[in-house]
Amino acid sequence: MLVVGKQRSLSGMSGLILAGMLAGCSSTADLATYPSVYGQKPAATQQMSNEEAVNMQERLTALSAQRRSGAISEEEYQRRLKELQLLAEQHGADALKQIEN
Repeated sequence: MLVVGKQRSLSGMSGLILAGMLAGCSSTADLATYPSVYGQKPAATQQMSNEEAVNMQERLTALSAQRRSGAISEEEYQRRLKELQLLAEQHGADALKQIEN
């Protein structure tokens, strides 16, 4: 019973504090001095173009077709796959270094 009473008083006090904080807000505030939470934020890096995406898709489709048809050996396929996996693992750290510099 005692715990419920404390929770209600904390809830009521939190409501009063929030109401007091909101009372100080003004809709006519100079928005240029506050960070904007609206609109689209700029990207940290440049987005892949449509042409690059199509090119990448074509390369991956061709690699898959070569593997199915036997045009490349399983060893070559695994080598290329490992190369792409290594790129995926390192890309995040490399992009972060580029952003920070």
